[in-house]
Amino acid sequence: MLKELQLSLSVILLLACGFLYQLSLRSGCLFSCLPPLKSQEGPEALLSPGRSIVFLETSERTEPPPLVSCAVESAARIYPGQPVAFFMKGLGNPTQLPSNSTHPAFSLLSAMDNVFLFPLDMKSLLEDTPLFSWYTHVNTSVQRNWLHVSSDACRLAIIWKYGGIYMDTDVISIRPIPEANFLAAQASRYSSNGVFGFLPHHPFLWGCMENFVEHYNSAIWGHQGPDLMTRMLRVWCKLGDFQELSDLRCLNLSFLHPQRFYPISYPEWRRYYQVWDTEPSFNDSYALHLWNYMNREGRAVVRGSHTLVESLFRKHCPRTYSLIQGPQESVTKAGHAGNQ
Repeated sequence: MLKELQLSLSVILLLACGFLYQLSLRSGCLFSCLPPLKSQEGPEALLSPGRSIVFLETSERTEPPPLVSCAVESAARIYPGQPVAFFMKGLGNPTQLPSNSTHPAFSLLSAMDNVFLFPLDMKSLLEDTPLFSWYTHVNTSVQRNWLHVSSDACRLAIIWKYGGIYMDTDVISIRPIPEANFLAAQASRYSSNGVFGFLPHHPFLWGCMENFVEHYNSAIWGHQGPDLMTRMLRVWCKLGDFQELSDLRCLNLSFLHPQRFYPISYPEWRRYYQVWDTEPSFNDSYALHLWNYMNREGRAVVRGSHTLVESLFRKHCPRTYSLIQGPQESVTKAGHAGNQ
């Protein structure tokens, strides 16, 4: 009797395995449809070639808002052969992915072949840099603008250690950046720190980290970020004003024209959320910085709004755009923006 029962159970098990196998062949799915765990190695192995695109999230959120998701997706599309690393402070174990239903954008990004999500460990990241002593002694609870200041520090350390291109999470990539060592001009003689790229261990970034600590002041907005880059650029190079659309070069560093990333300046950031009679081509730009820090009004991308930002999402981050809903909230259209 026992042998007959064992034989029956074995037959049932074999039939069940055969059914699952046939199902997987027909659907091409089953376990393969789950988000891939990808590389089990740490960021050191991934970033060491110095070809990565790096994003940072210094808040605790783990579900990227649409603009953040678009920034990462657009970079992954423009640089398909390069790893896109997204460091998130709120992410614990990178192999424990949130569910699709509650974190659709997170799941969307994690499913992209060249996007890698890592927890952001500031203490480990800042080791062996001039920033380590500062970080281990600073009282984060009393620092003003801490989310931004901590991001300013991390981006310097990670690009100095591993090289690559850093981008803010409100930067939409539209074509590859051809430079290896560069800063992005926000205006004539003034540098941004929202986009920059360097080969590993570039001395300019080491000087930036030393200056960060020596002149630290979190109370002044931008003092540890674009102001820092501008201070160091003035020490490093004696640059004049831009002539037409030409970039400026000094030693082994390029200072890229404001049109490369900032064809719409920060006082005019609302133009991204307006309807244009004729949309700009952005032929002279590598990426577009959408100035999300200025968006205190909470303007959003809305399907069917015909705004410039909707067009950018549709062209450069179509997967993220597929998550965008219709006009659930009104979009302010402050008239029609004219041509650039």
